[in-house]
Amino acid sequence: MTSEPRLDPARVLDRLRELREHDAPTHGGRILAYVYDPGRPEIDELAHRAAEIARPLNGLDPTAFPSIAAMERDLVAFVRSAVHGPRFGPGRVVGSITSGGTESCLLAVKSARDRWRAASPDRAHARPRLLAPATAHAAFQKAARAFDLDWDPVPCAADGSVSAESMLSRLDDDVALVVVSAPAYPSGAVDPIREVSDAARARGIDCHVDACFGGLALPWWPGVPVWDFRLPGVTSLSADLHKFGFAPKGVSVLLHRGRARHRSQFFATTRWPGYPVVNPTLLGSRSASPLAAAWAIVQHLGADGYAELTARTVAATRGIAAAAAAIEGIAVMGSPVGPAIALVADVSVPEVERVDPHHLADAMAEEGFRIQHQPGYVQADGVRIPHSAHLTITPVLDAVVPEFGAALRRAAERARGRAPANPAAALAAMRLLGYGPGGRVPGPAAAWRILRLAGAGGGSGSAVPSRLAPLMALVERLPAPVAEALLSELIARVSEP
Repeated sequence: MTSEPRLDPARVLDRLRELREHDAPTHGGRILAYVYDPGRPEIDELAHRAAEIARPLNGLDPTAFPSIAAMERDLVAFVRSAVHGPRFGPGRVVGSITSGGTESCLLAVKSARDRWRAASPDRAHARPRLLAPATAHAAFQKAARAFDLDWDPVPCAADGSVSAESMLSRLDDDVALVVVSAPAYPSGAVDPIREVSDAARARGIDCHVDACFGGLALPWWPGVPVWDFRLPGVTSLSADLHKFGFAPKGVSVLLHRGRARHRSQFFATTRWPGYPVVNPTLLGSRSASPLAAAWAIVQHLGADGYAELTARTVAATRGIAAAAAAIEGIAVMGSPVGPAIALVADVSVPEVERVDPHHLADAMAEEGFRIQHQPGYVQADGVRIPHSAHLTITPVLDAVVPEFGAALRRAAERARGRAPANPAAALAAMRLLGYGPGGRVPGPAAAWRILRLAGAGGGSGSAVPSRLAPLMALVERLPAPVAEALLSELIARVSEP
């Protein structure tokens, strides 16, 4: 067994800084996904100091560390107020702090499933449905797999919007939870929350609003239809403080209407010889640093501060949408509401004038801006949501809209008229090897060989292709189990020693 030489603390930090040099830039509006930059350095500094104060704490036991309970109370109260949750009565809104949007979504589904099964002896071991638009976050698919529900995605229109009628037609007694988004991440559209939640309430079905993305922006966004606890059929709601709450990863809020619904997300046991275990979330030990950072930011900003940052986000969103509209060959998909837009090829112009969004995203990376590739998706009814480039708009972008717009024009010029990437070689190799419809799913070695055909494992030393358009085109054309095996292999190779 060999070991690396021990390093003094200064050298360790130097090495960490060297590693960070290869990361996408997290500040300045250069990456329009994953990170949420308010453009105010004092917020980052406040978060850093608060996180350090809370670093030794363990969220496992708030009776030993009452500061954790106090910070959670304040954060739940703030978000509850922002989304108009009642404070009193049997339908009072209560909730928990989780490690992120995925955990919030998982717990919302787990709670609804448990309540659905407990409602009747006939349901004790039955498998309910989880009903949601096809654009609902993938975390709900994970929840369905983890908690034994049938995933039932409702097809959307090609622009990512879903009709209330198509949702209501699939409501039945076997639905444990219906999910709607505010807004949906892929399209930026706000689902028909009023109609769906009203119908769910009439049938006694729980309705969750996934506002993980927009929950700390939409309360101050102009012109948004009512989407929160003002609607009596909304029984739970998730909102991420590490998105437009501008806290470090990972801290989210899951709110429930009524204490009984909230308590159903808990795990508790005295059936072992150790200490009594009570977990309000999926995790046991939890870092208190993100919680403390989120608490400090909320204490500092308050509702007025968030309103101010949201106003800057609104201005940036409008500016970037206007810049995109002025470029021939690209279009904004659908009618987004909130801090996200998706760019697609403008099919109203001849092909020679169209801008493929994946080539556009690759060209924008060369311009120093990262926008997110989204493969096209053919739904169960055959309607295809086109492949697109996702843009998360944050307050800091308000200062760089002219620069971003100029980069978008240059990138569009380079991409205009280029046909979408064609993964013919990789597809032919897969057919030859027997992978695909009705065939096998590749294992690690075969998946890596196929990924190499799509540009992975290049000379840069990274497993990730330098241009993602060919990989996205391949993913879009493959059966889901095969595409998922390839992508799992790619991510595994990134961190494999």
